[in-house]
Amino acid sequence: MGRLASNREYAEWLTDLKLKIRRNQVKAAVQVNETLLRLYWEMGREINERQKESQWGSGFLAQLSKDLMAEFPDMKGFSRSNLQHIRSFYAFYVGVKPICEQAAHKLVPDVSNGICEQAARKLEIVANDDTTSNIICSIPEEIFRIPWWHHIILMRKCKTPQEALFYVHKTIEGNWSRSVLLNMLDTGLYEANGQAITNFSSTLPVPQGELARETLKDPYVFDFLTMRESYNERELENALTDNITRFLLELGTGFAYVGKQVRIQVGEEEFFLDLLFYHLKLRCFVVVELKTVKFEPSQLGQLGFYVTAVNEQLRHPSDNETIGLLICKTKDKVVAEYALKNAAQPLGISEYQLSRLLPDEIKSSLPTIEEIEAELEEKQDNIEKR
Repeated sequence: MGRLASNREYAEWLTDLKLKIRRNQVKAAVQVNETLLRLYWEMGREINERQKESQWGSGFLAQLSKDLMAEFPDMKGFSRSNLQHIRSFYAFYVGVKPICEQAAHKLVPDVSNGICEQAARKLEIVANDDTTSNIICSIPEEIFRIPWWHHIILMRKCKTPQEALFYVHKTIEGNWSRSVLLNMLDTGLYEANGQAITNFSSTLPVPQGELARETLKDPYVFDFLTMRESYNERELENALTDNITRFLLELGTGFAYVGKQVRIQVGEEEFFLDLLFYHLKLRCFVVVELKTVKFEPSQLGQLGFYVTAVNEQLRHPSDNETIGLLICKTKDKVVAEYALKNAAQPLGISEYQLSRLLPDEIKSSLPTIEEIEAELEEKQDNIEKR
């Protein structure tokens, strides 16, 4: 055994075999998740229909939960609260986007030998049923590709199914965990996505310009940073690169970090780019300039110069046009739009936030510093009197 363990050919084969097993484990987990979600969809459909048609009262879900758990003690997911989620799951997404390319029977859960077989039979999921076929045609197929608890979070936090589907796509694209999804929801990615002011429609071909516009956000939320009150651009740049993982997460899927203070020589002079990225989907360099002050039109001249330099010196013939992104503390929207109109290079302007402000209703309910100090003094007096 010892000789075999140290054999190079065996070690290489074992490594390849382990990789295949892991891939199949992931594939099996995805298939199980999809089968379960399709079962939940059918359950949600039947629960909604039964509650509309039958006079079974408010205790319907509690009784259904009791009966299903008694019949399938080894299956999780039949608690009363989860049945409520299942009912909401169907009601939330049904009819959002018709998808009828596949035959209806192919969209019904494959329960021939899965963990859901008995439950599916109990709920009488019939592929040939006309009603089922009509409903299935309105399923947004992508919803079956993310974990169930992701859906519970999205149903709680998203105002519309369109917003939820945006996060579903992003979760699939970036393979987001539950914690990453929560972070993106908290930072308001849906509202910020595609909101940067750009001139991409006039400087880039239509497909690339549209994708580039959707790639940029406004604002970028850097609430993972702790900065002193009067920080400068270099300090902000250093703080972002020290937290490069969080920074890349905030920038969004596809950004690859190239470097900071990237040296470019033009003629006999040296210039240094604040931050340089390469976007894997856009297939282009992205020059990012940071400004800790309000946007001024003159700042675009410097950024445009850097974009031209990167195109001339770093861009490969197979790369698309380099994009410039100016991230500033504040901006006047009208001024920004005017400044971009005559820019020859594809440029975008966004703001950043170091922390998100508390809503007024929450802020007003928090004690002031004076109130906290008064309470501490009162407690101290009581201690001294004892």
